[in-house]
Amino acid sequence: MSGIEIWLLAIGLAMDCFAVSIASGIIMRRFRWRPMLTMAFAFGLFQAAMPFIGWMFARSFSHLIESVDHWLAFGILGFLGVRMIRESIREEQECRLFDPTRLRVILTLAVATSIDALAVGISFAFLGVQQYTAILQPVGIIGLVSFLLSLTGLVFGIRCGSGIAKRIKAELCGGVILILIGTKILIEHLFFQ
Repeated sequence: MSGIEIWLLAIGLAMDCFAVSIASGIIMRRFRWRPMLTMAFAFGLFQAAMPFIGWMFARSFSHLIESVDHWLAFGILGFLGVRMIRESIREEQECRLFDPTRLRVILTLAVATSIDALAVGISFAFLGVQQYTAILQPVGIIGLVSFLLSLTGLVFGIRCGSGIAKRIKAELCGGVILILIGTKILIEHLFFQ
């Protein structure tokens, strides 16, 4: 993957964090830097750790499926993208009251928003990433982008409240990005190798 693809992938993965952060900011209503930084750090950490874990798991058997790895990467990214788009289109469900400043809630949200990143880590192994040094840059970028977008989402949610923030379809954008990256991988392997 090129540098720009890694950044776009990171943005696509971070859209879940961004959307959850906006909702959390709306609930928080005022700046509370300690829980905000804790949430952004947890989101960034889990978004970076999950692809690494997925890659570690899948790299041990990726050579067995090398002939179809591009289809698997396309399938995984496409599935995640379609799922994100579908979730963004659904009617908004009733807002459940929860405290987004509690550590338990933050960790639960961090795990929930990073499951997609685990699958992306598996696709890295299918794309032939075999060295630790090759995976460090993508997971570092994914973690950094997730941290920054989570913090931005919190600030945006607090400042803009429910007016503008509800109209942003962050998950829709993230889903489209993941599908485009998966399609590009498939096209490159089918027609340019």
